[in-house]
Amino acid sequence: MYTIKRAAELTGVPAATLRAWERRYDVVEPQRTDAGYRLYDEEALARIRTMAELVAGGWTASNAAAEAGRRHSGTGSLSLAPSATPAPPATSRADDPHFEAPPSHLSTPPSSGDEATRRLLDAAAAMDPAGVAAVLDERFATGSFEAVVDDWLMPALVELGEAWADGRVTVAGEHLVAHTVLRRLAAAYDAAASRTGGPRVIVGLPAGAHHELGIFAFAVALRRLGVDVVYLGADLPTDAWTAALTAHTARCVVIGVPRRPDARTASTLAKALADHHGVTVCVGGSHQDDVDATRLGHAVGPAAAEVSRLLRGGRSRRAHA
Repeated sequence: MYTIKRAAELTGVPAATLRAWERRYDVVEPQRTDAGYRLYDEEALARIRTMAELVAGGWTASNAAAEAGRRHSGTGSLSLAPSATPAPPATSRADDPHFEAPPSHLSTPPSSGDEATRRLLDAAAAMDPAGVAAVLDERFATGSFEAVVDDWLMPALVELGEAWADGRVTVAGEHLVAHTVLRRLAAAYDAAASRTGGPRVIVGLPAGAHHELGIFAFAVALRRLGVDVVYLGADLPTDAWTAALTAHTARCVVIGVPRRPDARTASTLAKALADHHGVTVCVGGSHQDDVDATRLGHAVGPAAAEVSRLLRGGRSRRAHA
């Protein structure tokens, strides 16, 4: 038997997420010690691993929990190879990112998006790492990655920036949230199934651009569609992009343009890459309209689906010029 801390270590699912999945989706029913502490057996760990694999593959949390229960009902532990995981239901695909509410029979429904944002801001103001992590764990347990990012996370980060601007949150609190989100995105990126050997896309920010949460979330969504993604990160000069293209022979690059000052460097970079390397250059972010390249729009899920479609040979539906 394993404590919740050890179960989290063995499955790679944070303890707060284990509690949320138990409370909302009944994926497991851990035993309890006399003092009330949770204990997990091998079958419970197997269910959790299966649910985590399905969620990482695009299933909604409720569908993943039901499927994990079906597979492990009365069978004991089951090791599920990635290749054996069936395709997620069509409604959870990144090109159709619909939010799915938890089942109505749950006694403790998750916070609304507005309530979760308020709790996130409160945790940021208090510089409470555990509080920030708990809100993120709760929200990411309620729907697909793309839906949570587009419908809640990005708007919540805008409100966080406004709270910093008017003095309700310090810069330290804002950075605490940003780095916690960055760690969540890195874990999701590592968990996503990239198709090595397929069409490759290089993603990052131009020189001087540092606000990478939006472009990193896009890289995760694109990788979840099976695209071979090379994520370069923030503040990359043109020669670094050129070196990456030489090393990886990518068919497409995606440049983030989060702020107005980034548009000038992004424009110079986009022209250089298109002229000298013959790759398709796409842009996303708040100020993408200031750059002459294929614009992907402002939602992570549809933008990733658009790049995936372009790689399959389709014409872009977005403005170009």
